[in-house]
Amino acid sequence: MASLRDLGLSEYEARAYRSLLRTGATTAKELSRASDVPMGRIYDVLNSLEQHNLVRSQAASRPKKYVAVEPDTALDRLLENKRRELREKAEQYESVVDNLTDELETAEPVESQFWTAAVGTEESVELLVERLAAADDSLVVVAGAVSPQFDLGAVGKRVVEELEAALDRGVDVSVLMAPELVESLPESVGERYTQRLANHPAFEVRTAPGLSGTFELIDDVEVCIEVPNPLDPAQAFAMIDLKDPDFAADVREMFDPQWEAAEPLALSSLGGE
Repeated sequence: MASLRDLGLSEYEARAYRSLLRTGATTAKELSRASDVPMGRIYDVLNSLEQHNLVRSQAASRPKKYVAVEPDTALDRLLENKRRELREKAEQYESVVDNLTDELETAEPVESQFWTAAVGTEESVELLVERLAAADDSLVVVAGAVSPQFDLGAVGKRVVEELEAALDRGVDVSVLMAPELVESLPESVGERYTQRLANHPAFEVRTAPGLSGTFELIDDVEVCIEVPNPLDPAQAFAMIDLKDPDFAADVREMFDPQWEAAEPLALSSLGGE
């Protein structure tokens, strides 16, 4: 059940404010009795409520009297206080991230080898998005087919967002797709490509027939490969991420001729009729 404490008031402050709404203008002593707030605390509580602009006082009267502001006004003020606190917290966290970004750079040498795998649709997509976000210099996306296991609309949206973010970081992005895959893209995905990426000088899409695999080449040192289900090749089974400069160089060597022979794609044809 919602309470004033959810908006930042203490138990005593909430009691005092609610009691003031019932009693109308009253003294601290009378409010202490009505609200069960100890007399030794009532003045601190009232001062705090005044600081929150939830209570007005009549200093000219003897003894001093207090009255609660209207509930709608009080709640709006409490809400704005919470919003301000959240904005300040967000700014603090952003500052922490900025300070830690350079400090937490990986110490792993580029020549090192490492691989990991994700099994299942959700886990595979998360690994893919994570590795796309890690690109610093170049990103090659080769899509021969998309498994029915993936929601092409949802996954495509996330991929476009990561490609756009990569371009903003200064990454060169090349996408090579099978013609039949282009035809199957949802219109919403095609629109996001054309609206956000079409005119970027570091982004290009081409098509080539006969593509069978799906993988991403990241900074020429890392390859993310979709693994089909051995019992049903039409279904995705896992995603393997392999960081190996030698293997990545072999992949690049096979990719470059296909890219040169591929047909440039007008992005306006993505997600067409």
